[in-house]
Amino acid sequence: MTTPIYLDYNATTPVDSRVLDKMIPYFSEIFGNAASIDHMHGYEAKKAVDNARNTISKILGCKSSREIIFTSGATEANNLAIKGIFRRYKQKGNHIITSKIEHPSVLDTLKYLKNEGAIVTYLDVDKYGLINPEDVKKAITDKTILVSIMYANNEIGTIEPISEIGKITKEADVFFHTDAVQIACYYPIHVYDLNVDLLTISGHKIFGPKGIGALFVRSQNPYVQLEPIIHGGGHERGMRSGTLNVPLIVGLAEALRICKNERYKEVDNLSKVRDEFLGKLKEIYPDLKLNGHPSKRLPNNLNITIPGVESKVLINSLKDKISISTGSACSTTKAESSHVLKAIELCEDNIFNTFRVSTNFQSEFESNQILRILNNI
Repeated sequence: MTTPIYLDYNATTPVDSRVLDKMIPYFSEIFGNAASIDHMHGYEAKKAVDNARNTISKILGCKSSREIIFTSGATEANNLAIKGIFRRYKQKGNHIITSKIEHPSVLDTLKYLKNEGAIVTYLDVDKYGLINPEDVKKAITDKTILVSIMYANNEIGTIEPISEIGKITKEADVFFHTDAVQIACYYPIHVYDLNVDLLTISGHKIFGPKGIGALFVRSQNPYVQLEPIIHGGGHERGMRSGTLNVPLIVGLAEALRICKNERYKEVDNLSKVRDEFLGKLKEIYPDLKLNGHPSKRLPNNLNITIPGVESKVLINSLKDKISISTGSACSTTKAESSHVLKAIELCEDNIFNTFRVSTNFQSEFESNQILRILNNI
């Protein structure tokens, strides 16, 4: 059987072979516990973790490598950022601001914290999925302790004005967290230039391994403290207990290094091929509608509505040829329509006529191959 063409890179990416090569020795050769530094096996493991932490911190523009906290992935990192801030600073205030199009790991965490007294404001977005920074400013009260806005949306690809929001939160003395999972593969991130206090990344979105993520936690101006959500041995400066997964940490750092050295340079070409592909797709489906911002979007993302074409039927008919999805991999098991598409006021019928294509193709050959398949449905 021929392997289908994979077009779901916003859900996950394959591990780059160079990342895998870097990881392999730490499974069975350099296998020590990074917390057991009384002997050489543990020391070598800790050295690998320290090197990875240094690499990631430099790429993200951190002031110190200690600002990088390793987690099991973005979901845990988002939980730690939001619960950690709320529980640590709830005596100062109980108000949190977010948007209606956040990832479920943010929205569900905030829903849970309402049981602990959190008051949450959910900001509207415009028809492109953009947050208006002025809406953030207006929503801040003397009880606001945190704003959490994702950098780029995983479904519609829209890139938010994070640095503008960061200036507002900084002036208001409010903590600012952003989920940068989707954007880290394609654009440089400098946490201090963005004025963020907490920032989430994930390995499997940047051609690294699954099961590993990191949270930037600012150490100066202000010094951010988090209440841990996992207790144990006090690892990761007491913020995240648990034996460090050395191979995956090494893989995360190597994947981010490759993004910096190579993938950031591919963005213009990736965007060009994406736009050419969209133009040709419109020739097949003239009524096609693109969701999300036409230019302020991830270079590999297309969220498409084709009136009269039910997305689940289309995806099922193509499953042997092309792998695409209706949206977030964290939501596709739920039998409900996308909260993101509702937030941009897509009508209910069109929501079920919508699918996401998230590519990594760099060549016209691959896009033409996909178009031939779609043209023959």
